[in-house]
Amino acid sequence: ISGSEGVFHTACPVLPGKLSDPEIGHLIQSRTHGTDMNFALMSIAQNEMVAPAVDGTLNVLKACSEAKVGRVILVSSTVAVAVNPNWPKDQIMDENCWSDKEFCKNSEKWYCFAKTIAEEKALNYGREARLDIVSVCPCLVLGPMLQPTVNASSFGLIQTLKGLLDPMENMFLHLVDVRDVADALLLAYEKPEAAGRYICCSHGIKLHNFVDKLRNMYPNFKYRTTFIEVEELDNRLSSEKLKKLGWKERTLDECIADSVEHLIKTGGKRRKAWKLKAVWAKKMTQMI
Repeated sequence: ISGSEGVFHTACPVLPGKLSDPEIGHLIQSRTHGTDMNFALMSIAQNEMVAPAVDGTLNVLKACSEAKVGRVILVSSTVAVAVNPNWPKDQIMDENCWSDKEFCKNSEKWYCFAKTIAEEKALNYGREARLDIVSVCPCLVLGPMLQPTVNASSFGLIQTLKGLLDPMENMFLHLVDVRDVADALLLAYEKPEAAGRYICCSHGIKLHNFVDKLRNMYPNFKYRTTFIEVEELDNRLSSEKLKKLGWKERTLDECIADSVEHLIKTGGKRRKAWKLKAVWAKKMTQMI
């Protein structure tokens, strides 16, 4: 970091599913009971996701302060915005809305909790240390990938195309193209007037409608047709603040087409790093 004028901090642990995976939960239950079991899950979440997200971010920010970096761009997430059951239902969520940390913990949404507390502590640190920090909160990111391995959001698209999820919960999806996220990060860094938080979200669509659009564009995949209606938070998001910086977004059709075409071209194989169940079991055996 020393000698840098700007820093883009993009890293955060992303783990598949809930930490209380059925196999993991069975292992914990065989060794613990009641409050001890809850404490074990909390300890795992703290060690594997929350601590790296929060402590790792603060470590980077402290190094930026020491190096006298001009501006830090922190990649947060809309999960640090939208998981708030107390937000007025008739009010679109903007940068003033924060996810409810206690609700995230109680519902075991550890990724949401980690991103929320990490962004909160980062912005507080910036104010106290007089470090210029701008956070960008993307939603579910799709689009062509530069890396040879499959990330979490693209793997979800692969599961949908291959019909591996059945039934599927008919959730409301917020989507953005990775190239538009890159544009947002550059705007947040280059625009002198950029400050605070920015929601980076292009499109909102129900999963059923999203699958229908995929099927119309690419009819030869094995789509599932069973959807379960679920109750969910009314979390409509606004990116108007980001658009005032000059941000523009691609169409949903372009994002979908480029995402699928890239997966077809590269084979869309699931990376081995996602096969974590054995690793999780081993780690928890050592911890419990």
